[in-house]
Parts: sequence; structure tokens; C-alpha cells
Amino acid sequence: MERAYRSLVSTEDLSDVDLREIVDRGVEHATSRAAPSRSLAGDVVGLYFEMTSTRTRTAFSAGALRLGAQIISFGPGDLQTNTGESFDDTGQVLARMLDVMVIRTGRPQSELAAWVAQKTMGTVNAMTQDQHPTQALTDLVTMQQRFGTIEGLRVCYVGEGNNTAAAIALALPRYPGVVLEMRTPPGYGLRPEIAARAAAIAAACGSSFVERHDLDTPPRSLDVVYTTRWQTTGTSKPTPNWRETFAPFQVTSRFWQDSPEAVFMHDLPAHRGEEVTADVLDGPMSIAMDQAENKMHSAMAVLEWCRGVRPGAVR
Repeated sequence: MERAYRSLVSTEDLSDVDLREIVDRGVEHATSRAAPSRSLAGDVVGLYFEMTSTRTRTAFSAGALRLGAQIISFGPGDLQTNTGESFDDTGQVLARMLDVMVIRTGRPQSELAAWVAQKTMGTVNAMTQDQHPTQALTDLVTMQQRFGTIEGLRVCYVGEGNNTAAAIALALPRYPGVVLEMRTPPGYGLRPEIAARAAAIAAACGSSFVERHDLDTPPRSLDVVYTTRWQTTGTSKPTPNWRETFAPFQVTSRFWQDSPEAVFMHDLPAHRGEEVTADVLDGPMSIAMDQAENKMHSAMAVLEWCRGVRPGAVR
């Protein structure tokens, strides 16, 4: 049977139907007690990680194997890009041998364009300089699993406007009734074009998006409080006193004074005492470890989507 070769570079690549299909399928994988179907049997999935990864690399490796695919894993020193071969040529060669390539890189996502253009390989952005779309999908799966629906949730993201924040800002407001408030340190907010697109998405979808650069008073009546570590993988801060700027944005128990039922989410790895206090991360409100596990379930859903597999299909 002819199979699809679809790519995911940003959640903006997904139609509303595709987005919900992936999230729904991720929840199915997370909640099913049955062994997953071998829907990718016969496929070969490549994993090219130029940067460190615990959850994402393991999630796509384990997910591909559980779906019946074989995997080939490449580290930062394994490919001939290190000896001068162009990134585009590398993509053309790999597309003749692999069915899906999952890539993490410090490059801008625009440099994946030639890889995405291949018609015989799907490409998955497992984090670029700009966005971390598979993290956003994991977050949506986690929220839907926890609350039964994403529509109408009130979410506060606290911390740097990094690639995870960008992906969340572009995905979460696509659900009607969502209120997404981002509190980012001065000088470390979302890129203006991302904030503008998030606001436009919210206006079109009947949700709300706002970004502020203070945290004097946390928002009230929240369902989710979300943060990421202050030192984003593969990046450095442009100012030497950045910790002083970030200090007021630490997530502490004060968030739960007016939102006692809110859950806490973190994309991990975490640094207790920096972006979040230990009593929050390790407390009863935290679902960070469930969120981490859902990386695998959402990865399986993404791989199936890339290959055009419908839920329940077996090859």
C-alpha cells in the first residue's frame, strides 16, 4: 500500500484536523493497555541529534520500535556534514534510504526546507533554534489526558520565550476558549513575529493570548502553570546578569494561592531552586513525569501521522 511522507517542522504545518488527530492519537497511546499495533513495520526511522537529548531521543527511539520500525541513530560527529558536505546534500542522500528522519539541531528551522521537500522521507523537527513542535504536541496530549479537553483551559507559561514557548504559543491558542498568558523576563520574551502570529491565531480561533514581562501578581483561576529551565539547550544569554532578571520569574507555591487545583508542567530537565522550587516540582500538583512519559506516546502519534497511518492500522 502506498504510504505518505509528511513532515512536521512547526505545528503551523498541521491543519486543525491533523493537530487534533495527533493529539487524540497520543492520548490513545497513553491510555491504552494493549500493545501498540505494528503500524510502521518495515519502515526505517533515522534519528539525527546534533545536540543533547534525553526525553525526545528516547521517546522517538522507543516509539518507533514499539510501532515495529527499525531505527538508525546518528550523533553529532557521525555524518559527513562535519567534513564539508552540505546539509542539503545530506538530506537528499538520507531521503533515498530512510522513511522518516527525526532531527534536533541548533540551526534555524528554515534550513530544514530542502529535507522537507523530499518526497520519499518525512522530516520531524525534534527541536531547532526557533521551535520545539513535538514538545508542544506532548503538552497538548498531557493536558487533554488530564482534563479530558483542551478547550477553555487557563494556562500560564512562566520563563524565557524560547523554542518551547514559541511552539506552545503557536499551538495552544488554536483551541477555542483557551486563555494563554505568558510571563517572560524583560528582554527574553517571544520573538515579535511569534507573538504576533500567536495573537492572530487566538483572534481567529476564539481564544486569548497575552504576553507580559512582569510577575508581580500571578494570574488567578489557572488550570496549568508551566515553566522550562532557564538555560535552554544549545543557547547562551547575551547579558552577564541574566539570573537577576530571571529570579522574579521562579515558579513557587504562591501560584497555588489563587489556583489551588492547578497542575504544574515542566518540559524537563529541571533545575530545582532556579526556575522552580523543589516543593512544586516534586509536590502533588506536579504532572511533569507524566508529561515526560507522554513524549513517547506523542512521538508515536507523530510518526504514524508522517507515514499516513490511520488509528488502528496494521501493516
